[in-house]
Amino acid sequence: MKELILANTRPGGTALLGDIIRLYLAAEDLPLWQAGEKELEKLGIAPPFWAFAWAGGQALAQYILDNPDLVKGKRVLDFACGSGLQGIAALKAGAAEVLAADIDPHAIAATDLNAALNQVRLITTSENLIGRSNPGWDLVLAGDVCYDGPMADEIMTWLHKLAASGTQVLLGDPGRTYLPRQGLQRLISYSVQTTSALEDTDVRNAVVWELIPSEQKYGKDQEEKSFS
Repeated sequence: MKELILANTRPGGTALLGDIIRLYLAAEDLPLWQAGEKELEKLGIAPPFWAFAWAGGQALAQYILDNPDLVKGKRVLDFACGSGLQGIAALKAGAAEVLAADIDPHAIAATDLNAALNQVRLITTSENLIGRSNPGWDLVLAGDVCYDGPMADEIMTWLHKLAASGTQVLLGDPGRTYLPRQGLQRLISYSVQTTSALEDTDVRNAVVWELIPSEQKYGKDQEEKSFS
């Protein structure tokens, strides 16, 4: 699995973070970039979300590096980790422990490779954590998870339950279709250069949101602030 990733990616920096964090990423001159569903099936892999540094994840990673007190000494969950970018950023910023979770085993393999590339150590799991109670995470990071309607609803319901239990939850999102319209507090936005081969634009305005605990979620004041 790792051999396949190494053969189809190239180590490089990201548009927003530069070379502060390097990842094994697909490149336009490599087969993985051009592969369609049939080619991916032949390779035995699902769509390789782990091979790209998505704008929401880059925004979260940059915010963590700019605000290391958010993670210093804390236990962090990098949910739907993809490449592991957010988890790696958390460790570089001083997190005590990071669990990187993704149901795609190729994402877990890529995350392990990327962690080694950046000389950090994290824990990985391919278990589906949605619906689980918090075993001790201080902070949950979720980047670019609102691109599919039913899945986004399920994930956000769970994340709001975690927030209601006292867990800080940060969401990185570049304006995906199924981003909720309430229950979020805007923290910061970043302009992230991307490519029209992946997105519908060459630049994405990626926002870092904090989930509002459920007891505040429907309060008039908080609702009015949601997209301020």
